[in-house]
Amino acid sequence: MRDDPAYLAWLRTQPCVICRDNVHVEAAHLRVGSINDGKPYTGMQEKPSDRWALPLCSKHHREQHSMNELEFWASYNINPFEQCQKHQVKVRNPMPKFPFEKRKKEE
Repeated sequence: MRDDPAYLAWLRTQPCVICRDNVHVEAAHLRVGSINDGKPYTGMQEKPSDRWALPLCSKHHREQHSMNELEFWASYNINPFEQCQKHQVKVRNPMPKFPFEKRKKEE
């Protein structure tokens, strides 16, 4: 998944992974790489895959871009690679809206 506008739109409906603000949320792409998580480093002229984006409020998104990215995430004790993978699972396997909601049978 390189470009996934639907995923980014969904991500913007989620709360900021830092402060839980759900009003001014932006999709913040990870540029830094992680061999252990299969995330390649993204150069300055490249756009990271949308798979490697997290919901951040505008304040934290600006802060992310103002400093070393790994230091930013570490300052909030967040593993961004793990969080990206968790968001991918959420969007692929959404929870029912109600605990006892039954799926409609196909006719």
